[in-house]
Amino acid sequence: MLELGWRARVFGLMSLLLALALAAPSAVVAAGSDERPAPASPTAAVAAGDRQPLERLDDPFVPVAKETRRTSPAGKWTFGSYQSIQVNVDDNGNNILGDAANEPSLAVDPTQPNRMAIGWRQFDTITSNFRQAGHGYSSDGGRSWTFPGVLDPGVFRSDPVLEAAADGTFYFNSLSVDSNYWCDVFTSGDAGSTWGPPVYAYGGDKAWMAVDRTGGIGEGNIYAAWDYAGCCGDNWFNRSIDGAQSFEYPVPIPSFPYWGVTAVGPDGTVYVAGTTSYGTDAFAVATSTTVADPGLPMGFDASFPVVLGGALEYGVDPGPNPGGLLGQVWIAVDHSGGATAGNVYVLASVNPPGADPLDVHFVRSTDGGATWSAPVRVNDDPAGSNAWQWFGTMAVAPNGRIDVIWNDSRNDPGGFDSQLYYAFSLDGGVTWSANEPLSPAWNPNLGWPDQNKIGDYYDMASDLVGAHVAYAATLNGEQDVYYLRIGDYDCNGNGIGDAIDISSGTSVDWNGNGIPDECEGLTVFSDGFETGDTSAWSATMP
Repeated sequence: MLELGWRARVFGLMSLLLALALAAPSAVVAAGSDERPAPASPTAAVAAGDRQPLERLDDPFVPVAKETRRTSPAGKWTFGSYQSIQVNVDDNGNNILGDAANEPSLAVDPTQPNRMAIGWRQFDTITSNFRQAGHGYSSDGGRSWTFPGVLDPGVFRSDPVLEAAADGTFYFNSLSVDSNYWCDVFTSGDAGSTWGPPVYAYGGDKAWMAVDRTGGIGEGNIYAAWDYAGCCGDNWFNRSIDGAQSFEYPVPIPSFPYWGVTAVGPDGTVYVAGTTSYGTDAFAVATSTTVADPGLPMGFDASFPVVLGGALEYGVDPGPNPGGLLGQVWIAVDHSGGATAGNVYVLASVNPPGADPLDVHFVRSTDGGATWSAPVRVNDDPAGSNAWQWFGTMAVAPNGRIDVIWNDSRNDPGGFDSQLYYAFSLDGGVTWSANEPLSPAWNPNLGWPDQNKIGDYYDMASDLVGAHVAYAATLNGEQDVYYLRIGDYDCNGNGIGDAIDISSGTSVDWNGNGIPDECEGLTVFSDGFETGDTSAWSATMP
């Protein structure tokens, strides 16, 4: 990290230090502990000149009283068949004027898909870059949202990452910064309505978290990887094997990939993807087939180079996000059980050779990451059109469908105004659908909260029918977080859209809100009402 005076060490020491770190026993910090290890001296994992922290503590916290906030109607934007619904709203469901919200992440309850939560960077005023952990929840499939306030009011927080366990427990990984960088993890047992206290999780800048939902030996394990601006030098990966009650002391990742995400394969293999030198076409995927076993120490088997056909970019000015990333490195694994099961996919917005400043590129591995396909360009605008395809984001549905979204400036030649775009693949990424815009155009250079970016990433989660999307945009003329649904809803998780379930009679919708009654805990008595002499709809089965 530049401002902490980190310097590169001799490259010949790397293998020795890595071996010693991997051999060391794991330490654990329990829930509620205030212990903070001293930052370790870095090795030569990343050259000193490349150690650019993306989050910095700068402006002080200045509380903004709720009663002083001005409001306007919340944003609900329709574009074709798609609707973007504002998440960061006040107690009355209104937009809060003068604030900013960006960098969203979401979790969906696999046991009740109508329940979901979104976290984001909350700036109470755009006159300050002090941010907190904003969070909202929905119990109606994202049609409406409640923003109950920030986690840890007055505490600097950034880089929200939300994930759900198989039993519906939600986890919220949050970066905090003083003179050092670390992460805390919050836990929710009610789908994000309330959250428990923070648990120290080591961590650092640009962390990404994954939860094992395979049903195997690692079921419920939580894994996280981050970059060089963190708690523990070049130890960038750790896990929790007790549901975020404690986290083990981190270990290094071979090749030191950063600015990417973490994923779990169907056999419990853990994958970490990232760049190894931003601004170049240097990417890597590290794999561990043993970290799922809680009885074994953490460690990685291998790391493999990946060629994406372009460079990951940061701080491009002029550009659509001059103070931040133009996308991170996404990795996902096919859990379908079909012909593409076990395929590993990597996607990122990269700067390719030629005139285009940024394209969305995709590669595929059919052998656990050892070898990779040639890059495929997902965006279908003419090559050389000088458009920005940024914030490429990927998720894989349980049936193997690959969903990708990104911001796209193709309809603003020479400018940065962007629309959210979508494409999907049904054959493991060999071919892709025609690109489809999902949102109106918006200006990414509006609403900056004393910093010139709209965060560093979006998030999405795919299911059998469609996908949930959390993104940030300036549709209101300021930075806000939006939820968007691709495809019909599937609140009962049966792989059939709710509208078809209702129209076919498979589900009933006596209150006419478009949500199958079984997803709302409603039961209708034989006469259609709660009693024979009232017009009140029946509630939960007595």
